[in-house]
Amino acid sequence: MAAIRCENCCGQYHNSQVSQPPDISWMLLLIMLGKVFLDFFMLQVKQKNVKVSFMHYFCVSLALLDVTLLLSISFIFCFEDFALWGVRFTTYHICLFTQVISLTYGILHYPVYLVAGLDYYMTVTQTSRFPPRGQRLLYGCAVVVIWIWGFFCILKVPTIYEELELQGRVSRSQCPLSASMQSYSISCAMVLLLGMALLACRREVLSMLCSVRVVSFASQPVLMFSHVSNNGTCFKWQLLTRLLICFLGTWAPFVVLQIIVLFLGARIPAYVEMNVPWLYFINSFLIALAYWCRCQDVELTEETWSTDPFVSWKFCFVPFNNENTEAADKQGTAIVIC
Repeated sequence: MAAIRCENCCGQYHNSQVSQPPDISWMLLLIMLGKVFLDFFMLQVKQKNVKVSFMHYFCVSLALLDVTLLLSISFIFCFEDFALWGVRFTTYHICLFTQVISLTYGILHYPVYLVAGLDYYMTVTQTSRFPPRGQRLLYGCAVVVIWIWGFFCILKVPTIYEELELQGRVSRSQCPLSASMQSYSISCAMVLLLGMALLACRREVLSMLCSVRVVSFASQPVLMFSHVSNNGTCFKWQLLTRLLICFLGTWAPFVVLQIIVLFLGARIPAYVEMNVPWLYFINSFLIALAYWCRCQDVELTEETWSTDPFVSWKFCFVPFNNENTEAADKQGTAIVIC
């Protein structure tokens, strides 16, 4: 099956396409089934008492869209050839729908991360778990607008109609799917930024790692980093070290996976790359960036730390805060990662 071209749409893709093996319908069905299970598993295991954010709304919408795609291709796979509302559906529509979704997912990385980053930068100091109704409505509208914009960018391409005419004459054993250039560039940028941050804070990180010990807290084993910072160390650099440890302590496997994918030059289909675990991984990175940029405005309150569903950032600011840095430097500093 010929791939849907997207030269004039709003995103960028790798020129190379991901070729699929025979029995593509079975493969797509199994992949989507696994992805849907993983999406809802992450939504279920995440911490419940966290602040509502744009990224939460978008993750839920992505999981629902994946379910819709799974049900659609399952229905077509079972009935193979049928008509609905005057439109004839055959097995080639399984690949067609997956291509459209793949192209759409591939161009949404930049706008989603931009909106989420602005959201956290503006609201990271808020202490209320539930934002005002107007703000939640704005989140919902932003999610709808982004999805409409993404599908519009794909479906407005004139060549899509030519491709639809060719679907029935091309072998069903092939279904080339696009890999997102946006996701590739985001991975490169994240690995580069994390590497630069680790290089800049290597001494502090090594000192904290050497002082780590396992203790019991609330009947749970936790890691405690007992470390005395140099008096001349800037607060923002101390905070950066702690943010790095908390982030990598939770998402180190994802970071290693990104390094392996970039090193091997693997091209992952865009409909697989855009998933809830990946979004929460980016979500933690954006929250850490917002904390570091606005560290002088963050208050040491219990409600402030219920922002991330997976990473506890509370201990990045304990025992010192923005107004008592020197006092904390004179004492033993403990960071506990739950």
